[in-house]
Amino acid sequence: MIIALNKPYLMLSQFNPNPEKDDQLTLRDLPIEVPNSVVPLGRLDYDSEGLLLLSDESDLDQKLLHPRNEHRRRYHVLVEGEPQADDLAKFHQGGLQIRVSGKSHACKPARARVLKEEPSFLWERTPAVRTRKTIVDTWMMLELREGKNRQVRRMTAAAGFPTLRLVRTGMGSMSLDSLNLKPGEWVELTEEHRKQIFAR
Repeated sequence: MIIALNKPYLMLSQFNPNPEKDDQLTLRDLPIEVPNSVVPLGRLDYDSEGLLLLSDESDLDQKLLHPRNEHRRRYHVLVEGEPQADDLAKFHQGGLQIRVSGKSHACKPARARVLKEEPSFLWERTPAVRTRKTIVDTWMMLELREGKNRQVRRMTAAAGFPTLRLVRTGMGSMSLDSLNLKPGEWVELTEEHRKQIFAR
């Protein structure tokens, strides 16, 4: 079983509460009735939104998350500023330096492009993103083949463009848009979806 969930903003990617902040929402707060053997595959940060997979198949975690598999993950990111071609090259060529768990990490090459406008399939976030009138914000699409802790946010910050909103919108060739899920909604995936998830 593989389940696709559109994880809402400000929700933990886990069923158990955070013992230090028990007021934070968890997956248990959603109307999802699944066996106890179903767990999230990886995680999506508390302050990020979008596609999160859950499964009771223990081997899928390695297939999706092990670095050697270079599994594709796509994100739509609202950043402060206006990235130019030279800025996008920092993502494309690889080597962008970020700090993860106190250590320096050189990021692998990533696909990056600027979008002319907010993607039409995205929903309004609650609470809304705080923007400043004196600073232009820009939507970007990023596709990574690795998944370090808060990597997208760290990468955009390292390139000079702090992230304001982060939505995971795809894995492999499967897109959240095609599933037509609103925040908090979920669906059990078909065999065709499974093929899309692992598409190179």
